[in-house]
Amino acid sequence: MPIFAIPYPQIDPALFTIALGGFEFSLRWYALAYIGGLILGWRLMVRLMRRPGLWPANKAPMTPAQPEELLTWMILGVILGGRLGYVIFYQPGYFLDHPGEILRVWEGGMSFHGGFIGVIVSLILYARARGMPLLQAGDAVALAAPAGLLFGRLANFINGELWGRVTDVPWAMVFPGAGPEPRHPSQLYEAGLEGLLLGAVMWGLALWRGWLKRPGSVIGVFFIGYGLARSVVENFRQWDAQLGYMIEIGSGGLTMGQMLSLPMVLIGLGFIWNARRAA
Repeated sequence: MPIFAIPYPQIDPALFTIALGGFEFSLRWYALAYIGGLILGWRLMVRLMRRPGLWPANKAPMTPAQPEELLTWMILGVILGGRLGYVIFYQPGYFLDHPGEILRVWEGGMSFHGGFIGVIVSLILYARARGMPLLQAGDAVALAAPAGLLFGRLANFINGELWGRVTDVPWAMVFPGAGPEPRHPSQLYEAGLEGLLLGAVMWGLALWRGWLKRPGSVIGVFFIGYGLARSVVENFRQWDAQLGYMIEIGSGGLTMGQMLSLPMVLIGLGFIWNARRAA
């Protein structure tokens, strides 16, 4: 164990709290991260729609006004999918015994993979309702996703949740509620890989390599990038105590996060192969 560990910054999970009589309302960083990520993603999509030269036949799949409408559908998909994914993937037994707590999203407990499925469903429904090309719309949403991931992982760090495994690296931190041992700040690893690095790669391919001209290619890069990033970080992130390893391999194994993320790499390769074949 290291003699010194970086002190965890004590940040109030609530940006502010308003108390009126017996009613109390708090705006939490966690909620603000979701709001900020969705708004930033919307604005990025608007900018993409204003650059028709990036798209096949020099025609954007949406008007600049439509991403705002799509945002409403996606908000519902993220919240419903993220919460149901957490309930089903990570704590089915607990919520089976406490069904009244399923809707308490303000207490935390969201699954990326569940929210991702929710976004896919909302995108499919919206694209069909508006008669727009699904793969091109999906490429636009995929380009906006890393911004939301960056905000979300930073919010996990501020909340002092989803911390890493015990370690002796010089940048280890002691997280409140995680015991006295220094741990990996795995939330920041995810913010860097899933948000900054993946976003930079995807935008570079879209803006300078013309990957939006081949519908589905950018979706494929997102699937591969997120699947690899999450699978790597799971080796530093504390596994879910109620689940442990889903598959044991020697002294380690595969976590639920890896079980859900590794197939994304194969799906992403399939998207890219299909886009190249159709070109």
